[in-house]
Amino acid sequence: MRFVYIALALLCLTMPARAEEIVLGLSQDEVAITATFEGSRILIFGAVKRDGTETAEGDLGVIITVSGPKAPITVRRKERRYGIWINADAVEVDSAPSYYSVSTSGPFESVLKGVEDLRYSITIPHAIRSVGATVEDSEAFTEALIRIRSDARLYSTFVGTVDLEEDTLFRTAINLPSNITEGNYEARIFLTRGGVVIDEYDTVIPVEKVGIERWLYRMAQDNAVLYGLMSLAIAVAAGWGASAAFAALRR
Repeated sequence: MRFVYIALALLCLTMPARAEEIVLGLSQDEVAITATFEGSRILIFGAVKRDGTETAEGDLGVIITVSGPKAPITVRRKERRYGIWINADAVEVDSAPSYYSVSTSGPFESVLKGVEDLRYSITIPHAIRSVGATVEDSEAFTEALIRIRSDARLYSTFVGTVDLEEDTLFRTAINLPSNITEGNYEARIFLTRGGVVIDEYDTVIPVEKVGIERWLYRMAQDNAVLYGLMSLAIAVAAGWGASAAFAALRR
């Protein structure tokens, strides 16, 4: 890994660029989901290349986000009425990432201003878009969604986990949990000065099922009838096998 850092530093010296710009690397460019998948660890590392001019004022900061496929979702609130629990109010969330993590090189107040967070949708609340809310406390529904997915390790914020060495080399490790969904995951790296974003780098990490898992998934999506018949046949065979085993044990 030290050799990789040296190579990145040399690349920063040889490439023409703006005053400060990101050079990025990934420990792996795709994630495979198998039957024994228990999560994955991706190392994101890079360097800041400079054009040799005097740097601007303000502390340098690095923010790294990883976002899973986005989809609309309905968040409902249950209330006890007439002795039973029923769905009461609901809020339509226009777009919510299935997975989202934010890692920073320092406290948010020092690496990111609020207006920049609003502009680039970096923190978790700003990464979720709610539209058409008709209830008074619609923000509570977004907070509930964040809390539920945080408990499932799908939403995470890690302050100070990006290692920034001499304002030039940076790295962090992203741990993807076992319950992530398939799709393209977007990694965004933000370089900030005094809390203002001065450069952004985006890349995509494909997360796909492989082997028998992908074959079953595609069958369920493309041929639901055949998938259902096959599942029924497996269930019947498993039941018959269990019955035959118990009968043999009784003899």
